[in-house]
Amino acid sequence: MARATARHILVSSEAKCNELKAAIEAGADFAQIAKDNSTCPSSRQGGDLGSFGPGQMVKEFDTVVFSAPVNVVQGPVKTQFGYHLLEVTSRQD
Repeated sequence: MARATARHILVSSEAKCNELKAAIEAGADFAQIAKDNSTCPSSRQGGDLGSFGPGQMVKEFDTVVFSAPVNVVQGPVKTQFGYHLLEVTSRQD
């Protein structure tokens, strides 16, 4: 069964999500940006969500996590919770 580890940043607006993505792409630390900006409790761990399988996260999240390249920041990804930046840190298919 497929497994992945990922980290994310959750914010309320697409504009904020794009701003944070630009900062990360310019060299800002993902974990620090998550700690400073993410509204998810995972922000305390730098956005780390640990290991999970398909179907354990919302559909929009799952689609990205199990198809995107590893170690590349994806997003904004809109879900019922808000806007996410996602980074798959490992995946076993």
